[in-house]
Amino acid sequence: MKIAVTYDNGNVFQHFGRTEQFKVYEVEDGKVVSSEVMGTNGVGHEALADLLAERTIDVLICGGMGQGAQDALAAAGIEVYAGAEGDTDAAVETYLRGELVNTGVNCDHHHGEGHDHHHDHEEAGCGGCGDQAAGGCAGCSGCGVPQFLFESKNTGKTVKVHYIGTFNDGEQFDSSYDRGEPLEFVCASGMMIPGFDFAVGNMEVGEIIDVHLMPEEAYGMHRPEMIITVDKEVVDGSGDLEAGDKVFLQDQLGRPFDALVTAVDDKTVTFDCNHQMAGKELNFRIELLEAK
Repeated sequence: MKIAVTYDNGNVFQHFGRTEQFKVYEVEDGKVVSSEVMGTNGVGHEALADLLAERTIDVLICGGMGQGAQDALAAAGIEVYAGAEGDTDAAVETYLRGELVNTGVNCDHHHGEGHDHHHDHEEAGCGGCGDQAAGGCAGCSGCGVPQFLFESKNTGKTVKVHYIGTFNDGEQFDSSYDRGEPLEFVCASGMMIPGFDFAVGNMEVGEIIDVHLMPEEAYGMHRPEMIITVDKEVVDGSGDLEAGDKVFLQDQLGRPFDALVTAVDDKTVTFDCNHQMAGKELNFRIELLEAK
């Protein structure tokens, strides 16, 4: 038997379609005899199902999963246990003891009012030494030892900035000046989009700079695998949804992120879980007020 687990630094990665690695376990007579980490080469959802099928995987253990991915895995003959958390080795041992519970499709729906397109990543913020969502903070090594994404004069400092964000046509999409409150975050911790974070890294207090960010430095490119279709019966309030609605979904750890309803039929709802500014070039004027 072969068991694959979505893998990130020893833990079960919490979004099947975004996982960059699996840890694959060879099991004989109910015991693990070997394991290895394999890369996914950037493919997502249905393509991941094909990848696992090629490796003759029998069981997949993962965190969050949508209906489309689960259907693809079922078609490939792979048994799925979604909703797992924590250490991958421990998750496999729990499965082998017959104690692992499959939560099934776990894309919870919550209505949300419209909100500003803030460029921070609070929805994927660090929760101590817990599992991190993709794009979340750099987290901890072991326990309590911070890891930072890059070295700079402001790395690890709590900074306060004012900023104005615009698209290439000059349209303003956000401004801390307009809200009358500066943005505060820990530099290089992953709380911010990469280009914004890196730009602040070497600023002097009182300095004002203008930066232009490509999509890869901001919210990334629009990813087809982030479009998911789920059964209406697993979505609370699905009867009220219409194409074009903006809603809040939750990841497996209960952290909210926004999504766009792109299609609704009698049985299913389709969500685009890409960030609303995925694929966009962004411009920021940033003023560093404080760095401590």
